[in-house]
Amino acid sequence: MIFGIGTDIVRTERLKAAVEKWGDRFLKRVYTDGEIAYSYKKSNPFLSLAARFAAKEALIKAIGKRTPVAMTDIEIVNNEHGGPSISPKGKLSIYFDQQKIQQTHVSLSHENDYSIAFVVVEK
Repeated sequence: MIFGIGTDIVRTERLKAAVEKWGDRFLKRVYTDGEIAYSYKKSNPFLSLAARFAAKEALIKAIGKRTPVAMTDIEIVNNEHGGPSISPKGKLSIYFDQQKIQQTHVSLSHENDYSIAFVVVEK
């Protein structure tokens, strides 16, 4: 059964400007160490960072305002097939257990100017 659906779009330049202005302070507040490492292995890390930011926002929309979620409690990882998936951490993991969330589906896409994410949460 579908618990929630969310989507978000992020302008890459806006994300890049935030990283350039706030540096590690911004990165550590929004991303896990794994997400930062993954993104900075890419030739343009801002595309991956923007797509992951969009996925985090899409997940927050999918679960609604039922519980406050720290951005670092949402980790976007690659599954065994290379596709994106959500690894809940901290309070989000507890919330998923309480709500009996069984699975999340994530779709990411990016072009030079924009990144978009779509998330479906199943109960």
